[in-house]
Amino acid sequence: MYICSMHIEILFEDDFILIVNKPNNLLIHNSYYARNIKEPTLLDLLLEQFNHNYFPVHRLDRKTSGVILLAKQKENVSIFQELFNSNLIEKTYLGIVRGFLNDSIKIESPVKNPDTKIYKNAETFCKPLLTKSLDIAVKPFETSRYSLVTLQPSTGRMHQLRIHMNKISHPIVGDYKYGDRFHNRMFEDNFNCKNLFLHAYTLKLTHPITNKTIKIEADLPKDWYTIFTNFDWKL
Repeated sequence: MYICSMHIEILFEDDFILIVNKPNNLLIHNSYYARNIKEPTLLDLLLEQFNHNYFPVHRLDRKTSGVILLAKQKENVSIFQELFNSNLIEKTYLGIVRGFLNDSIKIESPVKNPDTKIYKNAETFCKPLLTKSLDIAVKPFETSRYSLVTLQPSTGRMHQLRIHMNKISHPIVGDYKYGDRFHNRMFEDNFNCKNLFLHAYTLKLTHPITNKTIKIEADLPKDWYTIFTNFDWKL
């Protein structure tokens, strides 16, 4: 049994599902792609916290924080997955990205499947919310500029949002795979923020069993409030 190192915040619960706020840098479950990571997973921590096994309905990257939906009974997973497959769930992410994004944009760029190596269609709608310019030099410029954006994927490819934002030259801050190392380092050095600034902020669905409309909002991690304070941003 693991010694629980963190308390998982519960956002919603009924007889069929549990919705939680996943912290940064936490795997949902063990997988081939993360076989070298030996830390407890979200499922491990939930088992310890509630003495119950839960079954994830959708994916969220290890480095991404925010809303994740789990079924309480394995036989109900497919019922909720069908909502995702049919695009009947509204998912909104928040991201802090490099540069000024002035206009909303639909990104339609295929993303490669890591198993088959085949590119699959992927679509993300990106909307700018706020911008900030800092008198902090980031190579090769004498200043640095950032945008707060909402991201709404209509497909669910692995690393889709991170790949898409890199594709339009507005990589997400704190992304060490697809991002800009100079801006990542600036956030570390100046704000002591090392995590990925991608957060699954809201989830809205019509419950397929109870037929109730559920809208969930997940509070932001601590790093976000550090940046909001320094940037004078408010949601």
